[in-house]
Amino acid sequence: FQELKYRLTSAPVLNLPEGTDGFVVYYDASRIGIGCVLMQNEKVIAYASRQLKVLKKNYHTHDLELEAVVFALKIWRHYLYGVHVDVFTDIL
Repeated sequence: FQELKYRLTSAPVLNLPEGTDGFVVYYDASRIGIGCVLMQNEKVIAYASRQLKVLKKNYHTHDLELEAVVFALKIWRHYLYGVHVDVFTDIL
């Protein structure tokens, strides 16, 4: 319980990438916004999120998920260009 309490009340620590192996992108989308996390070897490298524009709030779920993965890959393209990346979502 104490460990859980500590992790919920402390800021997450970001790590620097080490080499080009083991990159993983997790992402999710809702009618409000999109969010994603870049990880390498089970360590968090970066977080990113944004609100959806008014017109995009009417998109279907699969279109919002695609919007999220494109957003993530654009933001972190300098880490991911030319390397193998695993991309995970909760919708498939």
